[in-house]
Amino acid sequence: MRRRTLLAGSAALLTACTREAPALQGGWVGASVERGHRLREGKAWPSPAVQRRAQVLVVGGGVAGLAAARGFVQRGVQDVHVLELEDESGGNSRSHTLGGMACPLGAHYLPLPGPKAHELSDWLHEIGLLRQHFGRTVADERHLCHSPQERLFIDGAWVEGLLPPTAPGSTLHAQYQRLAARIKALQTGVGGKPSFAIPTHRAAFSPELVALDAQTFEAWLQAEGLIDPKLLWYLDYCCRDDYGAGIHTVSAWAGIHYFASRHGFHAPGDEEAERGAVFTWPEGNAWLVQHLLAGLSERVHSARTVFQINELKHGVQVLTFDERAQQVEAWLADTVVVAVPLHVAARVLASPPQALLDAARHTQQAPWLVANLLLDAPLLERSGAPPSWDNVIYGSAALGYVDAMHQSLRAAPGATVLTSYHALPMAERAGLLMTTWRDAAQRVLQELLPTHPDLPRRLQHIALARWGHAMAIPLPGQRSLASRAALRAKRGRLRFAHSDVAGYSTFEEAFTLGHEAALR
Repeated sequence: MRRRTLLAGSAALLTACTREAPALQGGWVGASVERGHRLREGKAWPSPAVQRRAQVLVVGGGVAGLAAARGFVQRGVQDVHVLELEDESGGNSRSHTLGGMACPLGAHYLPLPGPKAHELSDWLHEIGLLRQHFGRTVADERHLCHSPQERLFIDGAWVEGLLPPTAPGSTLHAQYQRLAARIKALQTGVGGKPSFAIPTHRAAFSPELVALDAQTFEAWLQAEGLIDPKLLWYLDYCCRDDYGAGIHTVSAWAGIHYFASRHGFHAPGDEEAERGAVFTWPEGNAWLVQHLLAGLSERVHSARTVFQINELKHGVQVLTFDERAQQVEAWLADTVVVAVPLHVAARVLASPPQALLDAARHTQQAPWLVANLLLDAPLLERSGAPPSWDNVIYGSAALGYVDAMHQSLRAAPGATVLTSYHALPMAERAGLLMTTWRDAAQRVLQELLPTHPDLPRRLQHIALARWGHAMAIPLPGQRSLASRAALRAKRGRLRFAHSDVAGYSTFEEAFTLGHEAALR
């Protein structure tokens, strides 16, 4: 009887493992390609049907634009309006819902702010993420990433953390230690001031850092003798994850900034953690956007395609197309904050300043593909470290996936959404626009199948977001570009606030630049 029962159970298990996967369901979500490309196509617009007036007008409802609007309101300027291209604000920090579960379409975490990001820190105190306790800043642990935080699939098993494992005394371990020492030495600049900080313009910038900014990270690593393939893979992954491009593309300054501006780099076995604490939510940074919108919702006008900005003698005229009413609005404002990517700003300004043209010409944008996969149950586990918030596969062209339900406190595992991230080469931007959602979905699945062969049976729906111009890449020379500093410091009726002005994309940079635009 026991043998017959065993055979029957084995047959049932085989049937379950080999049953045909359901037909793939899914589609594109997120940003409207058609709206954005109307500017590029030179569409003829009708005459304005509506005339509107504002004291301050913010063009762009991403993090920088919302932070700018909030800054003006804080200063007592109530007549502030925001024009947003999409139906929802938030830029790269928007979210989606699958199976009743929130999930991110872009940015999905925020590191604890450093000492130079004081505007952001003040706001996090305001919304309750940070508080003072006996003279110390304490984070609300409910919103910090739960453990286990991250794991790496390598050599057939999951290991804790994202650094490829090594043994003390090995060549790889020695290279880890050398890199940690070099980054620590570079963190302190002239006069003891920090050489790296977020936001970047508040750090000391010495001739040594100018030299780092002039070369690629790959070239600097080669010159330093840091050439172990596993170390190079890890550093390339970090750069692709934060900047949208790898070590052969970004500057050495940017590659070092990734570590030196925050937690440093730590070889395995060091007492300090490799990665600092981060805030995260199932919907990603859309949670933060909702708090930015809390005092601004009535001032935000979505589905508005701004196609021309004219600086006049007594104000600034902004022409925008209302996508819902299908009519042109003409706004006249005393002050306009341009909080859109630089290549868009250069196109919509009737008379763009030379600094904008120069900065836009030197800015290259990374395309991204973000996929949210609705699963009806957890995937089968391989040996090693348990499921984590961030799960990365060694050698993969993708950047791994995060689990939307990792932050939940449910007692038993169940349905969830995995968000998979892909930073694509710039040459694939046009292909990303032309590909079908099914082909994009197959690309996502092919990266995950070797580690999760049961994925097709668990997958219920896949929602894909394509970002043709997701973020500015910190190419060599970007940190030293004088035109970026000129845009950041510009005063008067027309001001600029977008993470592009910093030369790379983070929530901290966007928030600070928006806040500063309101203070000028």
